[in-house]
Amino acid sequence: MTRMPFSFSCVVRRASCGPAPVRLQMHKQVLAHREQRLVPHSGYEWLYVLAGELRLILGEREMTLRPGEVAEFDTSAPHWFGPADAEAVEILHLFGPHGDQAVVRTGPTAANG
Repeated sequence: MTRMPFSFSCVVRRASCGPAPVRLQMHKQVLAHREQRLVPHSGYEWLYVLAGELRLILGEREMTLRPGEVAEFDTSAPHWFGPADAEAVEILHLFGPHGDQAVVRTGPTAANG
């Protein structure tokens, strides 16, 4: 696993008190095969796949994410993520304190033509 960590402040939605600047951690990671061990912990995660395929297990749910796809979840649920196959996967990984999550300000346009 290659980590290029850096931290930044941004506006997030805090469940209890509205928008407030908090400290999020962001990592660009290249993940190779690793032991599958589901772990819960305090926090909130956002994963964006840059290259390869990411296997994500959240409790009883399992999914495969491809480049351009995103997952976000409360980390109190037991979870694990890593490559979906023998190839490494490259992701952007944001992690914040429990109850905080990034605010999405844009979305897909209505017309795709």
